[in-house]
Amino acid sequence: MLQPLNFYTMVSQILFAILLGIMIFLIAKRVKFIARNIRLGRDVTISDRKSERWQNMLLMALGQKKMFDRPLVGIMHVIIYAGFFLINIEVLEIVLDGLFGTHRIFLPLLGSFYTVLINFFEILAVGVILVCVVFLARRNVVSIARFQSSDLNKFPRLDANLILIAEIILMKAFLGMNVADAILQSRGVEHYSATGSFLVSDFFRFLIEGWSTGSLIMYERTLWWLHIAGILGFALYVTYSKHLHIALAFPNTFFARLNAKGEIRNMDAITTEVKIALGLAQDTGAPAATGSFGAKDATDLSWKHLMDAYSCSECGRCTSVCPANLTGKKLSPRKIMMDVRDRITDIGEAMDKDPNWKTDGKSLLGDYTSQEEILACTSCNACVEACPIQINPLDIILEMRRYSIMEATQAPASWNSMFNNLENNGAPWSMPASERGAWIEKAKAE
Repeated sequence: MLQPLNFYTMVSQILFAILLGIMIFLIAKRVKFIARNIRLGRDVTISDRKSERWQNMLLMALGQKKMFDRPLVGIMHVIIYAGFFLINIEVLEIVLDGLFGTHRIFLPLLGSFYTVLINFFEILAVGVILVCVVFLARRNVVSIARFQSSDLNKFPRLDANLILIAEIILMKAFLGMNVADAILQSRGVEHYSATGSFLVSDFFRFLIEGWSTGSLIMYERTLWWLHIAGILGFALYVTYSKHLHIALAFPNTFFARLNAKGEIRNMDAITTEVKIALGLAQDTGAPAATGSFGAKDATDLSWKHLMDAYSCSECGRCTSVCPANLTGKKLSPRKIMMDVRDRITDIGEAMDKDPNWKTDGKSLLGDYTSQEEILACTSCNACVEACPIQINPLDIILEMRRYSIMEATQAPASWNSMFNNLENNGAPWSMPASERGAWIEKAKAE
């Protein structure tokens, strides 16, 4: 309902417009930064099987299909996910109220359905609070291995806790605002129009029912500002957080690889050379534009690899099923994704400081991810299978491994022996093909 154009209303509108403008500017700047960083990757074309891609996105990103591999956690995650999206429909009303100096602007449009909608939002808000408390306990009290890993030391661990605490505060602010609003409605205070009782917040009226009208108005307005400022702040913070996956899960699953997960793509330049050698392709005489093999730095990866890195939610499902990690090896697929994101972000920040920036003498392989990590991978695809939004850490590991072996010639001695045997004998063993039958017979006899 429209408020009188008094001094408070005008000042409130001006302050809100300034806050909204600043937040939109900062969020847009950050989105532009991340989009530019993703485009620093090698260009690849992903435009096939579009109908399958749309279906995949709806199932994985919107439908949260993979989350239900662990049903209880999946249900809790959906509660937070639904709460985040549906309750924030109410943010649109708050934004319009802030800009136009109104209060519950959608009430006249929706009538009695407005109360039904707010009641539904309140139930979701309680669900979000309860699930956030459980998730905080799982991260900080219950000893779940994937949340205790050294991968999450410092900011990543703090980030996860901050987001959960922020969601609890925002939901409590929403409920508290409704409690005060309902009491002010019952007292007939101007512009607090009657909506009917609120299902959840009515239980807490006794806590502040005895307050004066002035105190209630101050309390309701304070929570209103806390809620909207918190939502806008949350939207900005997400662009620095692992929770960026809330947005990037959609394009990331749309552009995800649809081929069999166990398929390892060959390098085009090498494939062409082999085909020419075998007479399966003609040599045009043109020099092969091979460039370098594999990836030493984040910019040697494709834009899809970099989108994967920014989409990672750091849930650790990939690492929790990695056989190398489970046997005590240093490899953690989650850390690989975090390393890629950290490296391309560092490159982007350096480019912003110096438009002529070329290098800082560092690289993804060596300074962020170690040789030991990439050599520990068994290429089993367990990490790829486990990821809820179809991130592919294995693809990135293989690219770095290709660079290490084919460019830096840093393969372990045992690997070099295997490569030589494959080239000379067509098998990993040192014996020629003519002796394999005798070897088999000898093995049977033993």
